[in-house]
Amino acid sequence: MLPLLSEARPDDRPDLRSMMLPEVAALVERLGEKPFRAKQLFRWVHHKGAASLDEMTDLPRPFRERLAQVASLTTLVIDAVQVSIDGTRKYRMRTADGKLIESVYMPDETGGEQAFDPDVEADEGGVPSKRVRRTLCVSTQVGCAMGCGFCLTATMGLVRNLTSGEIADQVYRVNADLRALGGVAMDPQRPLTNLVYMGMGEPLHNYAHVKRSLDLLLDEQGANFSHRHVTVSTSGLVPNIQRLGEETQVKLAVSLNATTDEQRERLMPVDRKWNIAALIDACRKFPMKYGRRITFEYVLLRGVNDTDEDASRLADLLRGIPAKVNLIPYNENPGLGFGDPGVERVQAFRRILELRGLAAMVRKNRGRDISAACGQLAVAGNEEARR
Repeated sequence: MLPLLSEARPDDRPDLRSMMLPEVAALVERLGEKPFRAKQLFRWVHHKGAASLDEMTDLPRPFRERLAQVASLTTLVIDAVQVSIDGTRKYRMRTADGKLIESVYMPDETGGEQAFDPDVEADEGGVPSKRVRRTLCVSTQVGCAMGCGFCLTATMGLVRNLTSGEIADQVYRVNADLRALGGVAMDPQRPLTNLVYMGMGEPLHNYAHVKRSLDLLLDEQGANFSHRHVTVSTSGLVPNIQRLGEETQVKLAVSLNATTDEQRERLMPVDRKWNIAALIDACRKFPMKYGRRITFEYVLLRGVNDTDEDASRLADLLRGIPAKVNLIPYNENPGLGFGDPGVERVQAFRRILELRGLAAMVRKNRGRDISAACGQLAVAGNEEARR
């Protein structure tokens, strides 16, 4: 049974960053303010990404003072930024209670097959579109409980869940930083175009806060992201896969990484509870409305899961599922004992999938030089005992 951690809150006041518009409206009513103030307040928090109540200059000062007494505003602090030679920016952010998380910004000004979006949109001819993408990979937990043997985040263990406000605020802090940088043509209010829930943590292990963060980020009065541009990844928490499909319109990515339970159990302990058969069955039942297809993430590990036989078994497993496969050459982490299979083996694996009728792409690894690539996020300094 996975541990269920509640979020840490610095005080008992409700967090404005985690409140939906009807909840903001109820708070505004209790404070005796006019109803239109609720939409103003919500837009300051989620459309403009205000870092403090003081920034909300068109709200009366007495109202802001009363707000500060009865509510808080979650705002992360950017603690450090690392910049890769490929333009990737890795942000280390500090929560109000001093925990550290990482988010990764990946710009792609050309689009095309090597774009980092796990489900690249295609034009009518089936060619990947050239739309500019500026994607943020967000974290959903401080650390992770899943224990995947090839992932550096797993070495942290799980400290706590992030709140919906903390998940959403990663987007707002990075948007603010990109606005300050300028230099390229972008939406001045919201430079980011795409979101992937693939950072630290297992999103479906923190389902309630992830779901609410999606509601906040997709709200047309707030950040107003399109569900077509948001992807949630899971290592295979079967019960919440169906729930995500029924309760949201966002895309699903599944970290499969093996073609037999013997392999997968060694790599990913979650397989002991929900094996490959259960996971694939959940994917077959995943609602495919809104033009969805599932992205299967497959980290290729040298001499472990990268044989021709593995490729053939993978094609058999996914037969009949509206899907594509993202092949990820392993980003080597010191001390974990796995290696990159190399370009030739990766391409051979891909060719087998394509010959079997599967759409397969090789994920472009961004930010390797700053340990910002897939499976490389980990932050020292979270010393709180794991519960």
